[in-house]
This record gives sequence, C-alpha cells and structure tokens, in this order.
Amino acid sequence: MPGISRRKLFGLGAAGVAAAGAGTLAVASLPEEAAPARTGSASDPVPFYGEHQAGIVTPAQDRLHFVAFDVTTKDRAELVDLLQEWTSAAARMTQGQDAGTFGAVGGVPEAPPDDTGEALGLPASGLTLTIGFGPSLFDGRFGLADRKPAALAELPKFPGEALLPEISGGDLCVQACAHDPQVAVHAIRNLARIGFGKVSVRYSQLGFGRTSSTSRAQATPRNLMGFKDGTANLKLEDTDMLRDHLWVAEEDGAAWMAGGSYLVTRKIRMHIETWDRTSLTEQEAIFGRTKGEGAAHGMAKEFDEPDFAKKGPDGQPLIADIAHVKLAHPSSHGGARLLRRGYNFVDGSDGLGRLDAGLFFIAYQRDPHRQFVPVQLALARQDVLNEYIKHVSSGLFAIPPGVRDAGDYWGRTLFS
Repeated sequence: MPGISRRKLFGLGAAGVAAAGAGTLAVASLPEEAAPARTGSASDPVPFYGEHQAGIVTPAQDRLHFVAFDVTTKDRAELVDLLQEWTSAAARMTQGQDAGTFGAVGGVPEAPPDDTGEALGLPASGLTLTIGFGPSLFDGRFGLADRKPAALAELPKFPGEALLPEISGGDLCVQACAHDPQVAVHAIRNLARIGFGKVSVRYSQLGFGRTSSTSRAQATPRNLMGFKDGTANLKLEDTDMLRDHLWVAEEDGAAWMAGGSYLVTRKIRMHIETWDRTSLTEQEAIFGRTKGEGAAHGMAKEFDEPDFAKKGPDGQPLIADIAHVKLAHPSSHGGARLLRRGYNFVDGSDGLGRLDAGLFFIAYQRDPHRQFVPVQLALARQDVLNEYIKHVSSGLFAIPPGVRDAGDYWGRTLFS
C-alpha cells in the first residue's frame, strides 16, 4: 500500500474495515439484527419466470458454480437459438426436472441422453440460473455494437491487481446457485453440453459458504478470514433502495436492459497463511470489527452504524480515515451501494505449500462505473487489507431482465 503501512494505521488510533470483507464494499447498515433462519426449505424450487432474473435478490444459497463462455459461432441466428434452448433447459432444471424432454434415461438408447443424469433423484435445492452478457459480445460479430450500454464500458485498471486474462472476461456468463453443489454443477454441465459447437467454457469457479446475506431472514455468514461478511448488504426487502441502486430503468440509456442489472465479479486470492499468523488485536483493527460479534469499533452490536467521529481515550478517531470502512462507506462515494452475493473458494494449493483460497466476489448494481468503480479505486489505493489479498480475475456483465413466460427467452429484449 503506497505510503501507508498497517503499523502506521494503528498509530493513528484504531483502524479497520467494517462490513464487507476482503476487497468488498460496505453499504448502509440495517436497523436491526437478522435472525439466523433460512426462507423456505433448502429443497424447494425457486420460480424461474418474473420481471427480474432469479439469483440476484433471491436469498443467497449455500453453493455456487459460476461459468464464463466464449461464443464460438459467428451466426447470430445460432446464438439466438442457443439462448432459447438454454432458457428452456434452465426453466426445467430450476424446478427440479431434467434438462431435456426425455431426460437421462428416457430417450433413444443409441443416442446421447437429453440430460447427464447426476442430479437424478435430487430435489431442486433452490437452484437459480442467472445469465449475463459481457462487453466482448458487442464487438460487432452479431450486430450488437450499437446496443452496448454505456454502463458496460470496460472497468479501469485498479492499482495492485494482477489479473489473469484466461480467468477474466467472457462473452456470456451463467451463475448457478443452489443448496446442493451437485445440483449447481449439473446445471452448468448441461448448459455447456447443449452449447457444444456454439460456445466454449472460458473459465468456471466453484464456491461454498456464501459470504453475503441477501435477506433479513438470513444470518450473516463469515469469510475465510473468520469475520462476518455482508453485514450491511442490500436486502431483498429494501424495495426502494433496490429500485434506486440495483435495477436498471429505461431512462438509464439502454431500454433493453430495463429490469436488469450489472454484475461485477472479482476473484480475490487471500494470503491466508500470513493472515493466520496475525494477532487477533491486529485482525480486528484491520477489519474494524470484533471477530465474534462483528460490531464496528466503538459500537456494541453487529448492525450498529459505524460512528466515524467517535474517538478513543487517546483522542484519535476509533476508525481512521484510511480504514476500509471509511474508504468504502456510502458517505464517501455519493451513497454508492451494491447487492453482494459472493462465495468462499478453495482451489487446492499453489504448489508452494499454500492454499489457493479466498473470495469470489459477486456484486450487482445499477451502474458499475458510478457504484463499484469509485469505491474499488479508493480501496485499491489505500485499503489495509491489500497486504493480505490479491485480485486475480475480473468480469463485467450486463444482466438482462427476467424471462416473463414460456414464450420468452434469455436476452430477447437485446436480440429482438
């Protein structure tokens, strides 16, 4: 972190990041504590049709399989056909059915099955499938260049990031969330199977242990640093705030996106071995919250709003100006807020005796250049957590509105 060490930060009084977690963004805190409950049963299906795509404000499920695709066909009609096939399969799988009409065993024995079969006998498990379109899809191959929204302009380069091109970007993305990892993997596998010859997998990411709560009925989860994550996240119950900060409106400049949103993904590698050798006092100072309760410095409860004017016995602010909570707080960025639904990941080891682990950051918003970008720039320049994390992949996607009925399909408003 240029010009500032965490030791100097502690010398300023106390430090830390409130809310979010490694490399994520804080938003306004909730008025009361969420109950440790899950909405509905973990095996229940989530409705597929609606004004907005499921998997955004849906109460965050336990597991993730995220995939980015490169489109290999050059034929616009083939791409539209694929999106229609995918929509039909997604509508079935989210309701606990096979991906195709004849399923895994009901077709012609001499032909490949309509479904790969590994989810036979499993319930829907809250599966949601959410599709997005990357900036590269608007490069002219499919006559979409003049329909690219201004909000889909490429993200700037942030200080300190070390992005790997092979696990960044993508023409299309699909986010599969479920309470059963096999159900999520099955869904992505079958979409990739259906897309053979038209798309190819660019990269995919498995996630576990959601790091955000998207409903007040959910308890706040913890990230791999052991701290509560997503305390101040936007919730599905915040209707007015979702209208202002999450859903795209027609007046935003791309009418086909009305009812949609924009997705930013960041794979954030944590140097957890270094973190694990850091004292509890220092960890809590860096996060600005207690590790147990999750209360901000100077506060008693997890959901108490941080008080940046509050001072300690030494007369210094309990939360320093360069602490994460101050850098990321909406009051520092014109009220910028996000809806986050990230996941922990462990992708084995790096071959040097260290776990390849961290946070797969997922955030939805109305305009990433007015919401994600200014906050991440501040964090990248000054956040104390930069000593313990590294951003290694990035993605930006336009998330179209929901599928209204069985005659509709993913992306119809863009291609019609």
